[in-house]
Amino acid sequence: MRRRWTIGTLLLGLAVAALAVFNLFIAPGGTPPAAGPQGTATSAPTARPTSAPAAAPPSAGMGTGVPNVSGLPAIRESQLPAEGRRTLALIRQGGPYPYTRDGVTFGNFERILPRKAGGYYKEYTVPTPGESDRGARRIVAGQSGDKYYTPDHYESFKFIAEGK
Repeated sequence: MRRRWTIGTLLLGLAVAALAVFNLFIAPGGTPPAAGPQGTATSAPTARPTSAPAAAPPSAGMGTGVPNVSGLPAIRESQLPAEGRRTLALIRQGGPYPYTRDGVTFGNFERILPRKAGGYYKEYTVPTPGESDRGARRIVAGQSGDKYYTPDHYESFKFIAEGK
């Protein structure tokens, strides 16, 4: 005997699946896996901080007023490539940005940056000389003023110590 699926049964199944996804990824502060450049799921790198320090030392923000509580290594603003310093200046002045994808929400699917609510992070392109597209370099900015540099399209991040 064939089972007949009703709309109610299908809706119940969808609701259960949605709840499972919510509990698995969203409720504990996580996010779903990211799609890589070719549409494949990316895996999180093995080297990442296990926990953020309880309190950052006074020099952690290196003069920015924004402490580095991420546990990630810091890079001084002056150590960024020239294109990164220009992108940082554009972020401070609110644009205009050269790429349409600048200012879009960064999902933190790699879970390297501190976990925050959805929409907390925005990403900005750091142009790469010689690349015909946006390249791999980005600055990711948090709503609290924390900023991070990735030279390798989210494989690694460094906290940006602004003003240094």
